[in-house]
Amino acid sequence: MKNKNSSQNNSSEELLHHIPDIEIIDLEADNDIDPLEASPTQDSMPESDEQSFQYMPTPSKGKKAALGGFNSRIIHLALLAVIVLFVLGIVYKIANWGVKVKPEDIVPGEYNNTLDSILPLVDTSGKTIRRDYSGDITILAFGNAPFADDRNSNDSLINMIREKTNATIYNCSVSGSYLAAEEPSLNEWECPSDAFNFYWLCLMAAGNKDIAQKYLNCLGFLGDSAPPEAMEVYDTLTTLDMNTVDVVVLMYDGSDYLAGHEMYSDSNRTDIQQFTGNMEAGIEVLQQTYPHIRIIVMSPPYAFGLDENGKYVSSDIQRYGWSVLSTYVIKQADSAYYRLVSFVDNLYGTVNEDEAPQYLTDHIHLNVEGRKRVAERFVNALYLYNDEP
Repeated sequence: MKNKNSSQNNSSEELLHHIPDIEIIDLEADNDIDPLEASPTQDSMPESDEQSFQYMPTPSKGKKAALGGFNSRIIHLALLAVIVLFVLGIVYKIANWGVKVKPEDIVPGEYNNTLDSILPLVDTSGKTIRRDYSGDITILAFGNAPFADDRNSNDSLINMIREKTNATIYNCSVSGSYLAAEEPSLNEWECPSDAFNFYWLCLMAAGNKDIAQKYLNCLGFLGDSAPPEAMEVYDTLTTLDMNTVDVVVLMYDGSDYLAGHEMYSDSNRTDIQQFTGNMEAGIEVLQQTYPHIRIIVMSPPYAFGLDENGKYVSSDIQRYGWSVLSTYVIKQADSAYYRLVSFVDNLYGTVNEDEAPQYLTDHIHLNVEGRKRVAERFVNALYLYNDEP
């Protein structure tokens, strides 16, 4: 008896091992074959075991294929356009990198890139006290080289201001002095030159007799090494009626920066051993004792740093144990604003790094043209609130 199962298995094996002939159809060809007609169905499959089964791929119709190719080309062109625009944008950015734009092309009106903060005098309630400072006024000046250089010359900074304002000016600047003190207290044995910093001078102006005596003790200890104007300053501050003073102006150059003096203290705003702390301590004395006096702070103009060989270097690079000169000016501006007094930025607004060779005699001292610029800036600040509201 024949094994029917065996016969069926043989037919199945032949069908499985038979490799069908696959016809490759060109999908791009223009033909009208309907994919439904080309697809094998159950009815069209061979019934005989001996018949070979051939699978026929189902190409799209000619029109659909053409449409697919057209859409593909559009996508490719769109992608290409995006890439081209992207590349052109990069090229444009590189070609225009670093191109200077005039400030007036960006923001209409005057462009002022300074730290100036010109404030009027206010009373205890914060109300503005307006007066005409172009009249007969008295000015008291503190500082070092900017006010002290060529003290008796017509080309001195103080005399330039006097000529522009017709004011009575008392010059209590001391050459070679600093704004920050070396020691927290004043005596002739520790650091007698501290007697010339702003805070101790303000106390002497406020009538502190003990500080006035210590000042004399320091002068005696220094002897011939004392600054030549030191006694003149003493006489002025111990005899001047501060009630007649209308304006106090202070201006120290970059000497504190070059000496590496500390700049500020977060825990004590009136630390006299700090550049800004000494200034705030002196201003506090004046505001509490003589609230009628308007105070104007003039920042240091630009000063070059010096390397170990004495060569000029940028003061935005060179440090002397604390920070760069511009940081001293920035912190000084903050202190002035905190105390509600006027601040004139000479670093960026009067003599900056690019202009410094034209307005300095060396790395730090102003020449005649530099003094003229500073004098003009001071007078502009002084007269800003002359007009009635």
